[in-house]
Amino acid sequence: MALKITLHKKLFVSLTLYLTIRMMKKLFFVLNLCLSGTLIFAQNNGAEIKPISVIDSSLKIVEESFDFGKIPQGKPVHHNFEIINTGKSAMKLVNVQASCGCTTPEWEKDKDIPADGTSIIKVGYNAASEGVFTKNITITYNDNQTKQITIKGEVWKTPSASAPSNASLNDLKD
Repeated sequence: MALKITLHKKLFVSLTLYLTIRMMKKLFFVLNLCLSGTLIFAQNNGAEIKPISVIDSSLKIVEESFDFGKIPQGKPVHHNFEIINTGKSAMKLVNVQASCGCTTPEWEKDKDIPADGTSIIKVGYNAASEGVFTKNITITYNDNQTKQITIKGEVWKTPSASAPSNASLNDLKD
């Protein structure tokens, strides 16, 4: 009889352990499923995600890049970039900043651009250094939105004299 009770206890403990493990697996699966669902829906907080082109569509740049081509060294050059406010309300250019001091942007700082209105950003390059250049200008508008325009070209070294010297010219004078 004691043997039967011991067997029943062992069987009861084994069965209880089996059911506990099985229940723990189910519980782990359900918790994992809930956590995964929470993480997926937490990514956008239920808000609609808008593509960048929709968010950034109120400022249109007619020409985003300009190539000056070959420029003589020491001769400053300028180009006007036209921008259009395609939004439904007025916008303001907060800042226009070049990537270095050799490039100078000019714009109307305190003027709002009305809906469907245009404005000009005049970008100058001093052409002091010889070689190929590419410069970015960042336009900040409506407090936190940005776009970039680019200028590029090649500065060539100008000769030191207006005409090359001719040594044989002295022979002709004699």
